[in-house]
Amino acid sequence: SNMTQGSDCIKANAQSCGECIQVAEKCGWCTDTDFLKQGESKSARCDELQSLITKGCTKAKIENPRGSTFINKNKAVTNRKKDMAEKLKADQITQIQPQKLTLNLRSGEAQTFKLKFKRAEDYPIDLYYLMDLSFSMKDDLENVKNLGTDLMREMKEVTSDFKIGFGSFVEKTVMPYISTTPARLLNPCTSTNNDTCTSPFSYKNVLKLTENGEEFNSLVSKQQISGNLDSPEGGFDAIMQVAVCGNAIGWRNVTRLLVFSTDAGFHFAGDGKLGGIVLPNDGKCHLENNMYTMSHYYDYPSIAHLVQKLSDNNIQTIFAVTEEFQPVYKELKNLIPKSAVGTLSSNSSNVIKLIIDSYNSLSSEVILENGKLPEGVSITYKSICKNGWVGTGENGRKCLNISIGDEVSFEIAIKSEKCPPQGKSETITIKPLGFTENVEICMCASQMAPYSLYSGRIGRLCECSTDEVRTDDLDANCRKDNGTDICSNNGDCVCGTCECKKRENPEERYSGKFCECDNFNCDRSSNKLCGGHGRCECRVCICDANYTGSACDCSLDTSTCLAANKQICNGRGTCECGVCKCTNPKFQGPTCEICPTCPGVCAEHKDCVQCRAFETGEKKDTCERDCSYFNLIRVKDRDKLPQPADQSYPLSHCKERDANDCWFYYTYAVRNHTESEVYVVDTLECPAGPDIIPIVAGVVVGIVLIGLALLLIWKLLMIIHDRREFAKFEKEKMNAKWDTGVNPIYKSAVTTVFNPKYEGK
Repeated sequence: SNMTQGSDCIKANAQSCGECIQVAEKCGWCTDTDFLKQGESKSARCDELQSLITKGCTKAKIENPRGSTFINKNKAVTNRKKDMAEKLKADQITQIQPQKLTLNLRSGEAQTFKLKFKRAEDYPIDLYYLMDLSFSMKDDLENVKNLGTDLMREMKEVTSDFKIGFGSFVEKTVMPYISTTPARLLNPCTSTNNDTCTSPFSYKNVLKLTENGEEFNSLVSKQQISGNLDSPEGGFDAIMQVAVCGNAIGWRNVTRLLVFSTDAGFHFAGDGKLGGIVLPNDGKCHLENNMYTMSHYYDYPSIAHLVQKLSDNNIQTIFAVTEEFQPVYKELKNLIPKSAVGTLSSNSSNVIKLIIDSYNSLSSEVILENGKLPEGVSITYKSICKNGWVGTGENGRKCLNISIGDEVSFEIAIKSEKCPPQGKSETITIKPLGFTENVEICMCASQMAPYSLYSGRIGRLCECSTDEVRTDDLDANCRKDNGTDICSNNGDCVCGTCECKKRENPEERYSGKFCECDNFNCDRSSNKLCGGHGRCECRVCICDANYTGSACDCSLDTSTCLAANKQICNGRGTCECGVCKCTNPKFQGPTCEICPTCPGVCAEHKDCVQCRAFETGEKKDTCERDCSYFNLIRVKDRDKLPQPADQSYPLSHCKERDANDCWFYYTYAVRNHTESEVYVVDTLECPAGPDIIPIVAGVVVGIVLIGLALLLIWKLLMIIHDRREFAKFEKEKMNAKWDTGVNPIYKSAVTTVFNPKYEGK
């Protein structure tokens, strides 16, 4: 196991005693001149203590300095009784001992010291009563009006030096927290008893801390209730101002209590957006004439921001809230150290008992808190409390149920994994939360005894003279810009000069005075060092001709940008790294030759060819001015026009129509990039005129034939109609029946008489 442990010291590759003892507490440095064997590096002097002795280094020649603790200020904690004749000021009372220490630390080795805390009797108290004055607290205001003298009387049991102050809050004075109609701004209450209501406000410091309880009663009696719209109140704005406006409130360096009394919830950071307020709270004092003036400008503070400001100003908070909001404020208490929650009766009648109970609960616990720790420094606490109770871990920071006059102690261990920067010391403060006293701890690097190796010679082979360089300077010469890395961690410091390490690949090597350069850590392109188009020097690519860029990945060759007309990017763009960047957005493609929205070559030159060759067209009046940019050559027919195969330059064949529907043919070409050349067929190809006689004859014959056809169709339809009508008549005739009806008026002339006697014989 010794070998395994020792290997940590060796692995660190320490090049000096100073570096070695910073590796770990178990490492030592052998100063024996004959210790190193042939071929061993200087770092082999740094090893685990037992391993060095085993290798033949005597104890006397092993450098292994240890840390120490020195107490600079050690004023004893105060012992006194409340009824003693002499009255001590707050700054004359000591509750924590010692007050200042200096630690010499060895890297990795903890230094432990003891802190004593004694809760002093008759310690002065400042109490500030911050009250919600929204309309639902109307009955509570009545009960608080005599709080000054009553609380003074009760607190005399606890301290002979007591001050009390009063402040009130409602809400931010913007919509939608309050109603901004002029009538409601004057009187926000809706009840019939309007005369008791005052305009809404954010926070008002009514009375700074005073020893006069009667003045408290008098000023509080004059307070009027106010009102707002939503249920949560703007209490956080008020707490922030009470914490940071020390002069306006009158806080002393004593126990500071803030009683926060309300029957509603609270707004916090982010809620300001409802009123269009987005600037975060700046945590500064903004009181003018004892009124908070920036409620409409800054958002509510966050809980974390409040915690920081209350802690910075040693304020202990007592939340006096109604039963309904106990769960909310108990959660808030868990986030705010040294705070308590008490249940306020619906009309605040129990407020004095609540304050006394909460104060006793707060003052019976001590919680240690440390400031920000420097990098690499850790701190552990162990508490030795009443009745021998011992706390470790997070519980090591606190002791509970401390009565007045009780003394408790803490064992504190501070360990640093690395030394502070050369020549600098670092300071940590530890303080009990809610108290103004603190302990200041100054940390310094443990100094080692300087040593030399052999009659004024140093170095592994005694090759360096101490007359030329001091021991410390050897390594300093190998540190770039006074940094911490020796030879940039890429080599060994030999007699104040860097010897760079070798690489497995012989092509790769470190270079430079501090081995800060190499030829293998340059930018890559296509997974090749310097894109395969350059060499790597001191981590920067030196590019071949025709290449540029951090990885030599940008070609300066423009052949890939040449358009068909031999112009770079068709004259419509720039060639960057062998690729065209078209400057005219209409042109695109690899050489800026494609233009989907451009008129063709033929359409572009049509009017000029027309006016030059035939003296017609839109430009015939401005022909000389606009159309002299090409040479015109006339040919007899289309076969005489130049053909693309015959030309060494691009050629366009065109066929265009004039206003008389006649076609004309021409070619357009640019010779030698400059001369425009137009060949045009000098005869127009017009359509032949129509033959009138056949057209007229055709029309007449057509009309006659159409007339005859119409007559035939009409005759045919009439025949069909007549036949249908005749058939219908015949059918009706067949179906006719003649009625033989009797005339109802007709009477027969014959009268028939039956003989009744006739028996038919």
